Amino acid sequence: MSKKLLGIDLGGTTIKFAILSENGDVQQKWSVETNILDEGTHIVPDIIASINHHLDLFNMKAADFIGIGMGTPGSVNIVNGTVIGAYNLNWTTLQQVKKQVEAGTKIPFKLDNDANVAALGERWRGAGENDPDVVFVTLGTGVGGGIIMNGQLLHGVAGAAGEIGHITVDPGGYMCTCGKRGCLETVASATGVVRVARSMAEAYAGSAELKSRLDNGEDITSKDVFELAQAGDDLALMVVDKVCYFLGLACGNLGNTLNPSSIVIGGGVSAAGEFLRSRVETYFEEFTFPQVRESTKIKLAVLGNEAGVIGAASLVK
Repeated sequence: MSKKLLGIDLGGTTIKFAILSENGDVQQKWSVETNILDEGTHIVPDIIASINHHLDLFNMKAADFIGIGMGTPGSVNIVNGTVIGAYNLNWTTLQQVKKQVEAGTKIPFKLDNDANVAALGERWRGAGENDPDVVFVTLGTGVGGGIIMNGQLLHGVAGAAGEIGHITVDPGGYMCTCGKRGCLETVASATGVVRVARSMAEAYAGSAELKSRLDNGEDITSKDVFELAQAGDDLALMVVDKVCYFLGLACGNLGNTLNPSSIVIGGGVSAAGEFLRSRVETYFEEFTFPQVRESTKIKLAVLGNEAGVIGAASLVK
């Protein structure tokens, strides 16, 4: 029997697991709640217990697996298999994840940042079509990403390669949680889209549904903004255009620097689909020189929630 891969996507609310074939076909999947109580001390023991329970359930043993790969929030040391600073998990101190999981399961273990593993997933089995040069941009609560060049995931000297959310797109713009101004994350994340909407609504003199909702103090999400824009709301269209301008500028810079075969856009905001992609592509073409414009494609992610477990599993291939 050919050996299996096990992928784990560790999030703040759920931990997703999948058993995959060596080719990346998902054969079994399950999830458990993430227990972040007591400084996140239950998380790794829960992962080990869930793996061992399901191996028993499926009549499998450690020797059936090539290894376990996991994507996690926080700052990851991929050599030591440790994590620190994953605040949504209450992990404020150094976590010896690799050592614990290998001791508890007797299966080799590898770890990387969650945005990086999602990039690996989309590159391997998703929109990246297993090309060696792919950039992944994820638009969620924040903006993350991963860069794969010549088939290798880039980490950088401090592990900060692929922090696409901190590309400066608006010098003198909004303050970012990283401490500088004008990061892509401040205008293209789910919260960033709403921030742009509020700012543009202040100066907007016409009558628009988005304007009246904001003036009435209603809660607005990025999904609301895109839905209103698709319905032809004048202010919402202006907001979407602004957001896509910033995304197109960042993607243009990535294209000009790296010339990947594709820049894949994923995450919650990307649910706006072709309406978002085509507008980003228009600005991308404006900000790139001909060779890049003709060879680098702007694509939408296709794996959704499975990108994390598939990419994590690929770490041990």
